Amino acid sequence: MRISVAADEYVGVAGELVAELGRRGHDTVLHGALSEAERDDWAWASEAAARDVAEGRAEQAIVCCWTGTGASIAANKVHGVRAALCADASTAAGARTWNDANVLALSLRSTSQAELREILDAWFAGAPSADADDRANIEHLTAIERWPLT
Repeated sequence: MRISVAADEYVGVAGELVAELGRRGHDTVLHGALSEAERDDWAWASEAAARDVAEGRAEQAIVCCWTGTGASIAANKVHGVRAALCADASTAAGARTWNDANVLALSLRSTSQAELREILDAWFAGAPSADADDRANIEHLTAIERWPLT
């Protein structure tokens, strides 16, 4: 799978994230502090990764900043992106299942290497729910993005 990855700093699990994705056989597109050619601020780096997903250059993205909050907010501004800030495996599994999240946001400050592997295991094992209520929620997100309705 092609995964777009962004970080605003090369600290914490930033390097380990890229290495772990490679070990799992994923092709990565790097942004921000992970790329020498791009601006590394969280808003710009996270937007670039999210646009890769929205425009079909990547199937999913992982965006990172010190807390993960700014990266998540920036990614969610891109039409068609559903970014979820996940601090544990249970949250990552739920984000994939109930929210059909296509962008994972992580904290560079608080995510340990062990948690990183557990979060990635849950994220990649997850799949969107086929439950009618869950699908209706995802469809409603699309309607929210089109607001105001004309």
